[in-house]
Amino acid sequence: MAFDYKKEYKEYYMPKNKPAIVDIPSMNFIAVRGEGDPNTEGGEYKQAIELLYGIAYTIKMSKKTDYHIEGYFDYVVPPLEGLWQQEGTAGIDYSRKSDFKWTAMIRVPDFVTKSDFDWAVEQAMKKKKQDFSKVEFMTLEEGLCVQCMHMGSYDDEPATVALMDSYADEMGYDIDISDSRLHHEIYLSDPRKTAPEKLKTVVRHPVKKR
Repeated sequence: MAFDYKKEYKEYYMPKNKPAIVDIPSMNFIAVRGEGDPNTEGGEYKQAIELLYGIAYTIKMSKKTDYHIEGYFDYVVPPLEGLWQQEGTAGIDYSRKSDFKWTAMIRVPDFVTKSDFDWAVEQAMKKKKQDFSKVEFMTLEEGLCVQCMHMGSYDDEPATVALMDSYADEMGYDIDISDSRLHHEIYLSDPRKTAPEKLKTVVRHPVKKR
């Protein structure tokens, strides 16, 4: 059976719908950076997601090629994630979507190296006749965070964030969003196939001990 990160690491991917403090270890991702409203049809964000999945599945399906990734095991491609920020805002202002700077990303297993990633980009370019140069290999170590499962529309996230802020404060932590530690979302539902009120999104904010 394919290894499923969501099931094996429930503390990171399947939190309860009440806040908790977690210590997130270093993880490797494939990522695309961009700016602007993610809802723009045919926009930069939608294109970034296409590029990410093109590389993610090239790596996963390497088992059917002559290329051998050392330590490979079969796995379910982890969910799409996103880091979000806006100039002059400590956190996120959902009324200013056009001001977003974002990093769309998908986790890759620890056995995937930068050279394996480079091979996947080259393969995807050849096979799909598409430019994948915007995709990068990235390591992220978030450390201490407060997180919560948000149920519902993305625009309703401020209510969940308020709960997270209050919980962190009660537990003796300060929210520590900065240029290097960002608002983080993990998308467990496909918005194209799921009603807004049923969307499941992990919301995660960096914290520091007061």
